Amino acid sequence: MVEGQRDGEEIPEQVTSEIFTAANVVSFVRLCLVPVYLWLLLSGFNLAATLVFAAAAASDFIDGQLARRTHTVSKLGQILDPAVDRILMITGVLGVFLVGRIPLWVIVVVVLRDAYLLIGGAWLLSRYRIRVPVVYPGKFATTFLFIGFAGLLLNAPLIPGLGWCDISWLPGFNGEAVSWGIWFIYAGLILSLGVTIYYTVAAARALAAELRHRKEAASESSSAHGDA
Repeated sequence: MVEGQRDGEEIPEQVTSEIFTAANVVSFVRLCLVPVYLWLLLSGFNLAATLVFAAAAASDFIDGQLARRTHTVSKLGQILDPAVDRILMITGVLGVFLVGRIPLWVIVVVVLRDAYLLIGGAWLLSRYRIRVPVVYPGKFATTFLFIGFAGLLLNAPLIPGLGWCDISWLPGFNGEAVSWGIWFIYAGLILSLGVTIYYTVAAARALAAELRHRKEAASESSSAHGDA
């Protein structure tokens, strides 16, 4: 849900309160590229929109590496980086849908999953100070989706569909020619749903442990007052 650890656990990297770090600047630039991407796409500049989107997606790796290598992991960055990722993901799939290159159900899956992770993560953090660490398969899923969106944005080359069905909302499986990017979309969706299940289980276990810890602490406190 949200990267990090529960309070009281050992933190591998020192988190600062700095705002103007190199990593945060990269995240902010990535955020500024979102409206540029949408404008280019809706104006018909497919190649330019693809390049801008690819640059924004690639910068996700850059800001994380900058923060770790320069030891400037910040509180703002821990919020800004995943938030910009979600914004880029949603605007990416929305833009592709608006130009008619992806079915509506893909948007529904992506938006609902991201909303679930954001709301669930925010609730755990604000109420129980629990953060579920991000796992690499989640990063791979995001990468697959970004590559798929870029392929659909470029819309070339087109490859023949498998012809397994005549369902219009299953591009690639029907007989119509489609961008190669659709297969990265499918791979990313399958992997992201699996990772979501993992996050849910991990969050449930962390929450159970936290509630058990609080119950034990309350019991010890009551016993101490009783002895007094």
